[in-house]
Parts: sequence; structure tokens; C-alpha cells
Amino acid sequence: MNLFDVYPLYNITPVKGKGIHVYDDQNVEYLDLYGGHAVISIGHSHPYYVEKIQEQVANLGFYSNAIQNPLQKELATKLGELSGCEDYNLFLVNSGAEANENALKVASFVTNKSRVIAFKNSFHGRTSAAVAATDNPKIHAPLNKQKSVTFVDLEDKATIEAELKKGDVCAVIIEGIQGVGGLDAPTEQYLSFLSQKCKEHDAILILDEIQSGYGRTGKFFAYQYANIEPDIITTAKGMGNGFPIGGVLIHPSIKAAYGMLGTTFGGNHLACAAGISVLDTLEDEKLMENVLQVSEYLIQELRSIPKIKAIKGKGLMLGVEFDFTIKEIRAQLLHEYHIFTGASSNPNLLRILPPLCITKEQFDPFLLALKEILS
Repeated sequence: MNLFDVYPLYNITPVKGKGIHVYDDQNVEYLDLYGGHAVISIGHSHPYYVEKIQEQVANLGFYSNAIQNPLQKELATKLGELSGCEDYNLFLVNSGAEANENALKVASFVTNKSRVIAFKNSFHGRTSAAVAATDNPKIHAPLNKQKSVTFVDLEDKATIEAELKKGDVCAVIIEGIQGVGGLDAPTEQYLSFLSQKCKEHDAILILDEIQSGYGRTGKFFAYQYANIEPDIITTAKGMGNGFPIGGVLIHPSIKAAYGMLGTTFGGNHLACAAGISVLDTLEDEKLMENVLQVSEYLIQELRSIPKIKAIKGKGLMLGVEFDFTIKEIRAQLLHEYHIFTGASSNPNLLRILPPLCITKEQFDPFLLALKEILS
């Protein structure tokens, strides 16, 4: 049997990771400034993370959600404390797409409505409703197109209000910072506006923090810069440091009912052990504080490079934008300097999403390489 060929692949085979580096099968060291789409939060093969997963799998790796699992409650308590969302309730899943799928389902259940408002250049996942709310027609199958989704420009207030007034909108879903879309972000004022208008028109405000959450911006969630209280928050990528886990944080005003949601693998014992170890490490190693300090240094250094047009994003979720495509720059960084970076739907934007444990000094090889390439 062959693999279903849907990924264009680099001719690189990583076999080991440690901290902010990965090593291929030729023992070449790569500086990882992409973290596998912002998944690696506390660093590759973090010893505490490895220890906790090994301990758990040696005891019990999985049982269904039909039994008591104290690890789920421990994870929920720690997540509430560290994020400041103690009053929310947690539903555990396996991925970001599944988190958004369930968030949209809850919104439809609660409001008894079905239309969704999403934003241009959005990306929310590849499952049915999540992909329908993703602004990329190329990945919409006819099945997905049955969903009713209206796409609006970021910061557009008039259209949002007009659409909400129609009375059929169950949810407005928005990323804390757009990832695949190119690091554009709603302003704090716009998030406040959305929060207010959703309340006025009985719609659920969903903050997609799949990529922008878990300390990546210097706050636990990116929306927290706006001081609002979303109805639902979704999270995933950095949550398990590579182990598949996602979460839906649901406001206490939304009441649960048996059978409303369900999952076989979500919240399994091994996933919870991974998730708890990530939260412990974020707190113990003060990684959110590190994000702010390192980000300030990186942005300052990038601003000194003349050919850079703009720097987008917050914390260690940054986009470096040029007046020309970054395809060749990215290829040179990878093949000549052995540095992983990311791209987006904006062809001129280089995405930087390193593990949150990176130091200022560890960014210097990237800054030097970028200066040499642009000289």
C-alpha cells in the first residue's frame, strides 16, 4: 500500500529533536523556527514531558469516556488557573479542527440557528463545518458547501451588524491572530464590538486560539489583550507539544446535556498526561514571560533590516513581510542555513513560530542568515 499523496514534501527526514533543534537522518542540525505549525510549545523532547508520557503509558494509555478519568479534571483545573478562564467548562478533543467543529455545533445547539459568520483569509480546519468556515474554496468539497457561511473583512462593522440583524446567525468565529491567512489580527476595539453585537443578536462568539493560544503571544490567549469574555474558546496546537489534543472552553452560561458532544479518543489518559506536563512547564519555566522578552528583542532586530516591509503578529507568532515573495528566502534558509520557517497565504510573508523556550541568542543565526540573504 502507498500513502495517499496529498502533501508536497521536503527531502528532509527528521529523526530526533531537542529543545529548539531537530536532527535529520544524516545528523544535520536544523534550527526550528516553525515548530511544526506552532505545535512545539515547550521544546522538542522536553525531559519532563517525556517522563510524564512514559509514566502514563506504562500504567494506562487509554480507556473510553464512559469511566472516571481524574486526569481530565486535573488538566481542566490547571488550564483554568493558568489561562484565567476558571469559570469555563472544558470539552477535550484530538485536534484544532475537531475543537472548532464542536464549537460550531454547540453554537448551533444553543441558538437553534445555523448560519456562521467567518472572516476573509480565515483558517479553522478541514472537518465539515470548520472547513466551510475557512476562506479557501480550493479545499471545500461539495459536501462542505452545503453549510451557510458568510465571509466578512476584518474590522468591517457595518456588514457584521447587518448580517447579525437577519436573525439566523448561530456563531461568529474569529482567530485571535490569523495564522495561515498571514498574521493579520482583529484590533482590541473590534473584538469588543463583536462581543457586544453577538450578545445583542443571540449569536455565539467563538475565539479560535488554535495557533495563537497557549502563551504564544505573551498572554495565554491572544484575545485577552482585548479584555473580553468569549462564549467559546478553542485551542489545540501548543496544548500537547506534539501529542494530539485539543480543547473547547465553553462559557458557564452554556449548559451541557448528555449526548450533546462526544469523542472516542478525546481526553484519553495519555493525552491528558501530555497536556498537564505542558501546563506545568509553561508555568514552572515562565515561558510566557520569556515570549515577551525574546519577542521584543527579535522585533527590534528585525526592524533594523531595511528590506523588511512590516512585522505582524504578537509574541512568538510573528510574520515578516516583504515587498516580494519569500519563496526563495525560505528555501535558502532551509537548505543553506538549515533553518525551518513557515509560509502563509500571503506569498510575501515569512512565518516565525518557534518553541516558546527559545532565547534571544538562539535567534541570532536566523538574523544573521536573513541579513546575508538580503544583502
